[in-house]
This record gives sequence, C-alpha cells and structure tokens, in this order.
Amino acid sequence: MLRNTTLFFVGAFGYGQIELLYRGYTHWTMLAAGGVILLVLRGLDCVLPRRVPLLARCAVGSGCTTGLELAMGLICNRMLGMGIWDYSDRWGNLWGQICPRFSFYWFLLCIPVFVCFACADRLRAALRPA
Repeated sequence: MLRNTTLFFVGAFGYGQIELLYRGYTHWTMLAAGGVILLVLRGLDCVLPRRVPLLARCAVGSGCTTGLELAMGLICNRMLGMGIWDYSDRWGNLWGQICPRFSFYWFLLCIPVFVCFACADRLRAALRPA
C-alpha cells in the first residue's frame, strides 16, 4: 500500500513538473493522471516478462498513457468542458485529445521509467536478507 501511494505521488509530482516546464502551468487532473499512469506502468512492468525488450515495453506504456490521456480528455475536456488541453491544431489528432507527437513523447518518457523500475527491483533483491 505504501509503495503504491508513493508511486502515485511521485507520478503526480513528476508529471506536474513536466507540464510546468513544457506549458508553464498544469491542472489538478493532470496530477491525478500522472499518478495513475505511473501505477499502470509499474503494473505493466510487473506483468511483462523481463525478456520483453525495453522498447517494446515503452511502446505498450505509451499506448496505455495515450489511452488514459484520451479517456481523461473525453471526460474532462469534451464532456465537462474544462478545456485543459486541445490538440486540434496538431497533426494526426483524435478529437483534439491525443496526437502522435505526444504519444512519441510518452514513449521516450517510458524509457527512464522502466529503467528506474528495473534498478529498484535489483536493489530490492540485493538488500533482501538471504
């Protein structure tokens, strides 16, 4: 429970920081999305066998992140009219909520996330009493 709570807040804080650097502002829903997606990525990391190549893991992670972004966008932006983001002017966008450019960014961001998970698992295994 503590590990999942910690992961949620690390994801929320990390995503919020990325948004602040990229756009200059963020929204509380993006913090929630960042927390949820880090938990989803950790779940993927635990389910996918280690023999699955890193880039394949990142492709799956990017797909999950993009899917969450689409769901949040359809609910928050389209249904509730919150206007948090709009990718209508981006190439390949879907309903102004997702686009290939940001899916690629999520792919790149998954690389250090999955590497950190692997390092944490190795460290935990090394510290486990024999």
